[in-house]
Amino acid sequence: MESPPTARALVIMPAWNEAESVGSTVAEVLAVSTHYDVLVVNDGSSDDTAAIAARAGATVLNLPFNLGVGGAMRAGFKYARRLGYHQVIQVDSDGQHDPTNIAEVLAGLDRADISIGARFAERGDYAVKGPRKWAMQFLASVISSLAKTRLTDVTSGFRAANDRAISQYLDHYPAEYLGDTIDSLVVAVRSGCTVTQVPVEMRPRQGGKPSHNPVKAAMYLGRSVFALLFALTRRRSSVVAPREESAEA
Repeated sequence: MESPPTARALVIMPAWNEAESVGSTVAEVLAVSTHYDVLVVNDGSSDDTAAIAARAGATVLNLPFNLGVGGAMRAGFKYARRLGYHQVIQVDSDGQHDPTNIAEVLAGLDRADISIGARFAERGDYAVKGPRKWAMQFLASVISSLAKTRLTDVTSGFRAANDRAISQYLDHYPAEYLGDTIDSLVVAVRSGCTVTQVPVEMRPRQGGKPSHNPVKAAMYLGRSVFALLFALTRRRSSVVAPREESAEA
């Protein structure tokens, strides 16, 4: 298979039992732009996620069992590198990420290696409360300091990566809890990747049920702090050269 044109971007959708929403989400992304290719990573689903995604126009990568978002994204990055994509963006298969915002998040790669679609950046009415809010604010504060730029939503899964970030992710992209957001971002920053954020609006889930409740929110607080501390002990990647050197190469 030939490598895709440089201008094309790969939209990676991790999907686990998202038969209710994945088809409409894939179709909506493909309708937004002819420059997007969609890869649905079927993460061991027991429903018709794979078949529905394929009928909607996506390429489907089937994992033999559920690996979680981190494992699914690792597979997606390997696919992107093998086929020669220079830009990738993660989009939720449940429809919460608005495909019309994809171009804006990808545009953030003009000034950074990782571009985050931020839910708490003075756009839209998405809000969280209690322990989950406290955890997100704490994480954002610490990682903003590491990245030397203001970030408000470091747990957002709506994020894009360029060549340098893809290389770093292939070297280190954890599958642990919050590894796909906090751990991967911390190690990428400490390895030399730059980060920016783009304000986006979130939508209600198009299918399935949200898993948040007060008990899980409290657990999220503890786990997120642990994930951050664990991420700070990770070794830095050796594959990312300084941005200036990369631009001159």
